[in-house]
Amino acid sequence: ASVVPSGRQLASLMAAALPSTSARVVELGAGTGAITNALIHHGIAPESLLVVEMNPVLHRLLQKRFPHIHVACGDARHLESLVGASHAFAASEADAVCSSLRLLTMPKELQRDIVAAAFNVLAPNGVFIQYTYGPRHPLDEDVLISLGLKYRRAALAWRNLPPARVYVYSRRTPL
Repeated sequence: ASVVPSGRQLASLMAAALPSTSARVVELGAGTGAITNALIHHGIAPESLLVVEMNPVLHRLLQKRFPHIHVACGDARHLESLVGASHAFAASEADAVCSSLRLLTMPKELQRDIVAAAFNVLAPNGVFIQYTYGPRHPLDEDVLISLGLKYRRAALAWRNLPPARVYVYSRRTPL
């Protein structure tokens, strides 16, 4: 999504967008781990964090940088099987999914598959947190409608390069 890793301000704002009761968190597209680090500093226990990275080189980097976190190498569309293989989520669902994926540039079918997979592993009141460099929220309106989602802008990271907006998506009516 950017030529540079997420800045500290953006990473902190992503972590701050978590509901106060969040215990189990999934991170998608962790890259070099800037947001992973912010989630841990925010109070998410390493054993309650599942980090998903598709790039094998970045996956290995994350495993070395965060040896106490379950880091999965996989596709976000297959999140249910990745979560099922993680000991951190054996007994319950995730409270939040934090995403650094470039949803804004994806076709709406791919957006839908990824976000649907995320909501399939979320608790009924769970949230999907996403940042974007675009001027509006990154999900296609058809995707929002088909998945029954609503959103709110949670923050604006002015000091990030480039500046980024943080959005929180939730179900219109919890399960």
